[in-house]
Amino acid sequence: MTSHETELVVGQRQVAAEDVLALTLCHPRGEELPHWQPGAHVDIALGPGLERQYSLCGDPADRAVWRIAVLRERAGRGGSAYVHQELKLGDRVRVRGPRNHFRLEAARRYRFVAGGIGITPILPMLAAAEEAGAEWSLLYGGRTRAGMAFTGELERYGDRVTLVPEDESGRLDLSPVVDGLTDDTLVYCCGPGALLDAIGERCPAERLRVERFSPAQAQPADPGPGFEVVLARSGRTVAVEPDVSVLDAVRSAGVEVLFSCTEGTCGTCETEVVSGEPEHRDSVLTEEERAAGETMLICVSRCRGRRLVLDL
Repeated sequence: MTSHETELVVGQRQVAAEDVLALTLCHPRGEELPHWQPGAHVDIALGPGLERQYSLCGDPADRAVWRIAVLRERAGRGGSAYVHQELKLGDRVRVRGPRNHFRLEAARRYRFVAGGIGITPILPMLAAAEEAGAEWSLLYGGRTRAGMAFTGELERYGDRVTLVPEDESGRLDLSPVVDGLTDDTLVYCCGPGALLDAIGERCPAERLRVERFSPAQAQPADPGPGFEVVLARSGRTVAVEPDVSVLDAVRSAGVEVLFSCTEGTCGTCETEVVSGEPEHRDSVLTEEERAAGETMLICVSRCRGRRLVLDL
């Protein structure tokens, strides 16, 4: 999969909420940035071995800047701490994308649900739904009101937005979202895994669209047997051992492949399947995309048979 990559400059740093920092990124020569649609994210290289994905949460019509928001995670792996403590105005970062596995599909009605920093991909969706004249509502929960980002921007939508700080009102009640869904309504949800699991248990799959920050489930302890991957562009065959991912196998063979999370959540390593049946283990592709078998995320997914032919 091809992807735009460039070096951008940190243009602004603003506190969006307690422990949430909003950054704008711009081109060093003032050039326009690639177009994006609500739900898109970018990969940002913060340093050696430190690459993270962040949802774009600004205005897609503004081609001069991209905005992201970063939650400082106290028990994180170092990315958010780097952004909050080290990344300064004027610093340059390598940015790849945008890519989008959380697109806003056309519908007459939307019910949006955000938990914590999950508001970031949802925010531009609200503006798009508003512009399209759709009927919509947002249920937005967080641990505390002070820690909920962009609440000021949400005020203009009035009572279509319901804020639920847990320390004031308890946990989110999903009943207003999932009860009485009509065929012309789509539910979009982003947030912690527990929230996504809860709404997934109560909302019909055909009505629900989610984006995860962590894998939906742990990878099986037994990865299954090894298999062969044929690289269609060169005709080379690469052996994939049981304890090695397709990504690592092809990289060890000298093939350059874009990748980032290595957990099956970001979509960076999505690769076209020429033939063979993938065993999907990602948290990105829809059931329809999995059934089609036209692409796979090679960082976690494997092969149901003995051979895959990939567009590499």
